[in-house]
Amino acid sequence: MGKITARVKYIEGIQLLGESGSGHTVVMDGSPEVGGRNMGVRPMELFLIGLGGCASIDVLSILRKGRHAVNDCQVAIQGERAEEDPKVYLAITMHFTVTGKDIPSKAVERAIQLSEEKYCSAAAMLAKTATIRTSFEIVEQP
Repeated sequence: MGKITARVKYIEGIQLLGESGSGHTVVMDGSPEVGGRNMGVRPMELFLIGLGGCASIDVLSILRKGRHAVNDCQVAIQGERAEEDPKVYLAITMHFTVTGKDIPSKAVERAIQLSEEKYCSAAAMLAKTATIRTSFEIVEQP
């Protein structure tokens, strides 16, 4: 198993700097209601971003391996959290918009299914507490 490392460093207030082992950074902060200054992404938002990134990489890779002409892939994600602490995600919806030429609906459906059921580590972890629903549309590009 490969190890992934990260580090979180205090900046000020409740603002933090996340540093990935691959050398990238992200600023995190909270809302003013919890003492933050709204100067960065919320840590729980990063879960949804990570899920979307993980699934999108899978979908793009699977479609391209199938030699489908994909020019763009976007995913809109919404998460519903529990009311009580710990406020885990209970439901997540992901809507993929795949743009390209002559991409069969079945191919997109299968790519999303493979990501969800086999490849996406983020989906596998989040599915322990949340129901994840997916949908998609294909935008034909001449």
